[in-house]
Amino acid sequence: MRDRLILLPGWGLGVSPLEPLAAALQGLDEHLQVQIEPLPVLDSSELDDWLDELDATLADNAWLGGWSLGGMLASELAARRGERCCGLLTLASNPCFVAHAGWPSAMPGETFDAFLAGCHADSQVTLKRFGLLCAKGAEDPRGLSRLLVSGAPHTPSSVLMPGLELLARLDTRAALQAFRGPQLHLFAGLDGLVPAEAAGDLLALLPDVEIGLIEQAGHAFLLEDPHGVAGAIQAFLHECVDD
Repeated sequence: MRDRLILLPGWGLGVSPLEPLAAALQGLDEHLQVQIEPLPVLDSSELDDWLDELDATLADNAWLGGWSLGGMLASELAARRGERCCGLLTLASNPCFVAHAGWPSAMPGETFDAFLAGCHADSQVTLKRFGLLCAKGAEDPRGLSRLLVSGAPHTPSSVLMPGLELLARLDTRAALQAFRGPQLHLFAGLDGLVPAEAAGDLLALLPDVEIGLIEQAGHAFLLEDPHGVAGAIQAFLHECVDD
């Protein structure tokens, strides 16, 4: 299914941030089937449980991609599927979301812990804060934040917490190194959640894959400039197919 691209959303905000990108991609290539798949709703924060659910739900032999947490899960699923995955693309997706000694270009642990506690106490207030962080670096951050949060599903904290706990522990470096298919990873220079330095660190880890940095953009660059992002993705897909 080289004409099917499956996109996974980020944490908490649902599928709506990916919809303009999907429409832009299909406008560029009428033969490309773009499918946005919601993240699993699980009470587990174990990676294998999430991958089992995604592997059972998503079509085989497709391109896999995603935004932020969705990109991290797509990376792990691509590694699990191997030759059954046509290729991988991630958007504002850090191999490790929370910083540690082996990967410092990420969110500080104390910042994430405060975020986790906030979500447990009041998930809707935390989602608004998250929307502001996603919109940081945009031309109109407040407008973009309102758009992100207004389109988010009303999800109780009991459903949101396992995804956050998974996000804290995920380290996709081994999966990215193991997956032998084509890869494209796009980062934003003004991202308030994923430091721009992560792009250079990933290039050092994976010198043979395509990595791009959109300098004047924030975490939600896919919603700010869906046509520009779609153009970069289409060029990557066509290059891989032509090869």
